[in-house]
Amino acid sequence: MSDPFYMGDTMFQIVPIFIAVIFVIVIGGILFSVFKGIGQWQKNEQSPKLNVQALVKSKRADVSGSSNMHLHQDHHIHSSNTHTTYFVTFEFESGDRSEFRVSGKEYGLLSEGDIGILNFQGTRYLGFEREK
Repeated sequence: MSDPFYMGDTMFQIVPIFIAVIFVIVIGGILFSVFKGIGQWQKNEQSPKLNVQALVKSKRADVSGSSNMHLHQDHHIHSSNTHTTYFVTFEFESGDRSEFRVSGKEYGLLSEGDIGILNFQGTRYLGFEREK
């Protein structure tokens, strides 16, 4: 009589294959991101530096992070880690819009409705000179 719950060597064959597939997917994702970043950097390097009249159309901030609770010597310790990425959308005289990632300092200095000269190279923000 055979045991209906006995799976034999099947699990020992499937689990290593499953782990290998997950490993390949993770490494593939990392390599894809790296090559995509290098490609964008090269494209930006080959693009001309442009100075264009533009209007600050909108601003947004993307906040991401994590929160952890630890028990250390009978005390609960709460820690959090956040990161904010800032973006500004500029509108050109033609009506076209482009969004650029900017530093926190630049984000704070720009206001919606500001008009000036936008300096950029491909997708790389280089600066904005507000008109007086």
